This record gives sequence, structure tokens and C-alpha cells, in this order.
Amino acid sequence: MTRHGKNCTAGAVYTYHEKKKDTAASGYGTQSVRLGKDAIKDFDCCCLSLQPCRDPVLTEDGYLYEKEAILQYILHQKTDIAKKMKAYEKQKRALKSEGQLESKFEERERAEKFKQRENNIVSKPINPFTSDSCLIISSSSSDTGVSSSSSALPSFWIPSLTPEAKPTLLKKPSKTVLCPMSGRPLKMSDLISVRFTPLDPSLDRVALLTRQDRYVCAVTKDTLGNSVPCAVLRPSGVVVTMECVEKLIQKDMIDPVTEDKLKEKDIIPLQRGGTGFAGSGVALKAKEARPVMQA
Repeated sequence: MTRHGKNCTAGAVYTYHEKKKDTAASGYGTQSVRLGKDAIKDFDCCCLSLQPCRDPVLTEDGYLYEKEAILQYILHQKTDIAKKMKAYEKQKRALKSEGQLESKFEERERAEKFKQRENNIVSKPINPFTSDSCLIISSSSSDTGVSSSSSALPSFWIPSLTPEAKPTLLKKPSKTVLCPMSGRPLKMSDLISVRFTPLDPSLDRVALLTRQDRYVCAVTKDTLGNSVPCAVLRPSGVVVTMECVEKLIQKDMIDPVTEDKLKEKDIIPLQRGGTGFAGSGVALKAKEARPVMQA
């Protein structure tokens, strides 16, 4: 930490600005940085590739993906789950075989103990005044007694007595594929194809991507962007503004493109990025946790 006297100030107070500057220079303490517009994903970009979608699909939670990228992700997750399940089954078989060996060993030990007890039984009546009976009693008591070496604790200083660390057991993996953004179960059949309405249909894809305003609402023709709340209609897959949904579509609950009857679950709000302004309501702060100096 730098001293207050080395900062360019004549005040007697250690200011908040000096504290933030010293924290950044020292490498200690949690740092938070407000993100700008360049660090925010556009509303029409894939959540995995972060590139504008060619064939966009939408999950039931409103996250937009490139169809090729999300299918590759699902296939990769399924192969990973299959590998984990194979390793888990192998561990299960090994534990089962170890349990069978331990049970056989325990049975053998029980049989040997039973034989020793049977051999110690004397069929002749014991005369307590003879020396032979004293030997028999002392030998039987020594057999049944617990040895002091077995109750001794393991020593961490002698290599032969050091307890060994057992391998960590694998947990049974879940067979469900989870969405990388929401963490909820994801299936291929749940993906909804999305149809964006381009601002100018005469432009090709390359010319369209170079423009900042690329798509419009399918009903009102309002320009879409990160600052405009949008929704996707499940039957047709078109993208409309939430203002259009509230003022026009929710009155009749009919899809304006296919004229199908809509339900509340058929109107899916599109998850969009922020705008760089605090009023957008999106958390635009990135945090980095670092060690904290304590007095």
C-alpha cells in the first residue's frame, strides 16, 4: 500500500479515490469495473459463439443460440456424460469386487476364531487345585484378551504406520444436459426456430451485419436493439417488441403471422444484453476477487 503523503494531495483525509488507486496498484482487495457497450453481447448474437446468428434458435428461458453451436454443445455434453457414467460403473464394479473379497476374508477369520475356541474347550472336569488347570485358564484368558498393539493409534512419523489416503469416490453423474446460461435441463426438441425481420430485405448478410440497426419488429416495424425489450412468438418464431405484445397481441392472443391461438407460455421474452447505461436495468459490473489484507 502506498502512503497518503506520496499522493498528489495536500488534504488530511485519505480519500476514496486514493483508496481505489492504491487498491488497484497493490494487487489486494476485490476490484469491480463497470462494463462498457463494447463488452456487451448484442441481442441477435449467440450466447456461445458471441457472433450474429445465421440460424438462430431460442430456449424456453429466452436465450438465443446458433443452431450449429448449441447442437455441438449438446452432443459434447452427452459424450462427456457417457464417459463419466462409464468411469462410475467401473468404480462400482471395483467396489463390489472389493466388498466380496472383504466378506470372504471376514468369513475366513470367523471360521479360524471358531476353531480356536473349539480347541480351547476342555472335555475333562477341571480340578482347581492342580497346576494344569491354572495353565489352561491363563491361556484361555490370553486368547480372549485384546492386545495393546491393536488399540494403538497410527503414527504420522513412521512411514509404515502412516495412514494412506484413499482415492476420492466418483459421484453418479446426472444424465440431463443443462443449458449453459440458465442451468436448466435442455433438450433438442425444446429449441424454437427464430425468424428475424431484416430492416432492408434487399441487403445480403454481409451488408446487413455491417449496419448497427439490422432488424425490425415483424408487426410495427420498429427498430430492434439492446435497449428495446423483445419477445418471440412460439408458433411463427417472429420477433416483436414487448410494446407490441402488450398493446396489440395480448388483446386477442392470436399470432399475427400464422393466426394461431396463443397462450401465455407461447410469448417468450428474449434475453438481451445491456446498453452501457445504468437505466437499462441490466447488471453491468464485473468483479474480480483477490486476497484481502487484514490488520
